[in-house]
This record gives sequence, C-alpha cells and structure tokens, in this order.
Amino acid sequence: MAHSHHHWHDHHHHGGSNIKLAFFLNLGFTIIEFIGGFWINSVAIMSDALHDLGDSLSLGLAWYFEKLSKKGSDSTFSYGYKRFSLLGAVINSVILLVGSFFILSEAIPRIWNPEAVDAAGMIGFAVLGIIVNGAAFLRLNSDNSINERVVRLHLLEDVLGWVAVLVGGVVLYFFDWPVIDPLLSIGITLFVLYNVIKNLRQSLTILLQGTPPELDTEAIQQRITSIPAVDSIHDLHIWTLDGSYNVLTLHAVVADDLQLHEAENIKQQIRHLLTDVGVQHITIELEVPGYACEHADCGNPNSG
Repeated sequence: MAHSHHHWHDHHHHGGSNIKLAFFLNLGFTIIEFIGGFWINSVAIMSDALHDLGDSLSLGLAWYFEKLSKKGSDSTFSYGYKRFSLLGAVINSVILLVGSFFILSEAIPRIWNPEAVDAAGMIGFAVLGIIVNGAAFLRLNSDNSINERVVRLHLLEDVLGWVAVLVGGVVLYFFDWPVIDPLLSIGITLFVLYNVIKNLRQSLTILLQGTPPELDTEAIQQRITSIPAVDSIHDLHIWTLDGSYNVLTLHAVVADDLQLHEAENIKQQIRHLLTDVGVQHITIELEVPGYACEHADCGNPNSG
C-alpha cells in the first residue's frame, strides 16, 4: 500500500489590490446613491443602492478573506485557509436576499400609487453608476476565485441595472410615466434575486463538498483504468475547496508483484492525467488484490 500527495498552488497576485480598489469605489458611490435616491425619490435608485451596499460588504469581506485564504496549512486547518474565501460569497448572498425582499415591499405598492421622480437626477446617477461600477468590474475582470467571480458578477449586474435606470430616466424625462420607476426597481431586484439564489446554491454545494460540475467522474475513472497497470479503482472522491482548487482521493488496485519504482511510475501517470483535467490536490493509495479495504464503499470497483 502506498500514498501519494500532489500539491499545486495558484496565487492571484493582483486580486487583493483589485478588490480593495473596487471596494472603496463601490462604498463611496453607495453612500452618494442612498442620499441621491432619497433626494430624487426614486425606488429604482434605492434598489440599486441596496444592491451596491451588499456588493460593498461583499468586496470588503472578499478583500479580507482573499488575504486570509492565501495562508498555508496549519494545525487548525490542514488544507489551509482557501475555503474562507467562500464566506464572503455566502454572507453577501444572504444580505442581498434580505435587501431584495425589502426593496420589493417598497416598490410593489408604488405600482398602484406612483410618485413623482426627478428624471434629470435619475439620468445623472445612472451615468455615474455605469462609470463607477464599470470601472470596478474591469478591475476584477482577470481574477478567478469563486469569491472574486461572485463579486464580479454582482458588479456586472450593477452596470446592467444602471443601464436600465438610464433608459427609465430618459423615458421619464420626455413622458410623464412615473410607474416606470417601481417597475424598473422590481425588474432589477428579480434579476438580482435569480443570480443570488444561483450563486448561493453554488457556494453551498462547495461547502457540502459536492463534486465540481466541470469534472466528469465517469470520464476520470475511465482515464485512470486505461493505464495498463491499474486493474480497477474505488473509493474515488472529488470535491473543491473554493471553486477553483480541486481535491481528489482514490484507491487503485495494482498487481501484487510491483516493484517500488513501478508503483511510483503508476502514481505519476495518474497524477498527470488528473492535473490535465483540473485537479490540483491528489491523494493516491495503491492496493493489491485481496487487500482488506476498510471503507464501506470499497466493494464497488468504481465507487465514488
């Protein structure tokens, strides 16, 4: 019986500084947005302000957790702190869920009782919102952790939301249709809710150690068993620490007369196959036929 561990580290050197800049851009604009939303009496802008507040909190948490997630393993967290980057995504999703329902409770009654909105102010804030959120989105466009991807998605939603507000402001400037403001607010909020729920499901799947969707378990099994010296595999488990750093463990059955250098060669072949499909941390246990495996699912030759 033999064990093999393979480690690979991917560091985003500029991720922390990009998130930091995006955080201060977003927070400063959110404060202006809340003041302006009250001033021009627009629930569409208030809904985006609440969304931006959630993004600001997410960016702040992402900044902190991204720095923390770079710490290596220690006696408390043997896999290191990578999974901490998920906390920002989960916390932000919960904040946005609560905030979205609050905005809906404010916007829906205005459909039947629309209030006057300062269209010129609405247009001005929309243009500023597109510029600020667009700049923050571009700063994060090359970062790849799930926390960064979630924040980037929210910033893109903000840009699209401000485009909708801009269109609504232009319509209000030329036509007396105040109902368009709450309708825009509801549309933006429902779009946010859809993506928040999708991101929350993804984050929870990672926390519950679900198999990464981009990895095909059956294809991985077939690739490994295609190695001539491997008779079968079992006890195959795949999960991800943070959405980009994937972990795999398996037991492979080989001939009982293998020499040590031959066993090492088999493990190297398996590692090369797995790194090619996007697995970074690999643990391999080689077994000989008749070995009494202690795991409950070892009876299935290709159990996962």
